[in-house]
Amino acid sequence: MTQNDFKSGLLSTIPSLRAFATSLTGKRDSADDLVQETLMKAWAHQNSYQDGTNLKAWLYTILRNEFYAVYRKRKREVEDVDGKHSEKVAVAPEQDGIVDLADMQVALLKLPDEQREALLLVTASDLSYEDAAVICGVPPGTIKSRVNRARVRLAELLQTEDASKFGAKLQAVAGP
Repeated sequence: MTQNDFKSGLLSTIPSLRAFATSLTGKRDSADDLVQETLMKAWAHQNSYQDGTNLKAWLYTILRNEFYAVYRKRKREVEDVDGKHSEKVAVAPEQDGIVDLADMQVALLKLPDEQREALLLVTASDLSYEDAAVICGVPPGTIKSRVNRARVRLAELLQTEDASKFGAKLQAVAGP
């Protein structure tokens, strides 16, 4: 069968395909979509059509299989007009977190050693000011001052105004 004969055969079956699709879907627009998908698949796989076989039956088989494939897929789908279901399963992109983490690591390295040490002990290691003071051999007030200066400097380096955020983020930088 030539390509022109195949094309003519497809075009001549459109009305009957449409009637069959409408009987399956019950909706004219869904039927048109189903017929279009059937014709697209038939055209893409015309090399698998065997000359001498019933083209109409071949197309009906494609249409029927497509209908049931879409039907099975839709049974698993949940209609979510207002977006409530998708909000529950949405995952924030990781790219921003990776970039923020890299920026934080660079900024931490720009802090003076004493400030970085105090900040990591109190925030990332979750030690009290008193415990950090014992480790560093300085009074607790000195640790509080170093942590405060480190947070302010990080806010400047990272161009943010809320220095109080630099606690939970540092746990990710320092690791477990």
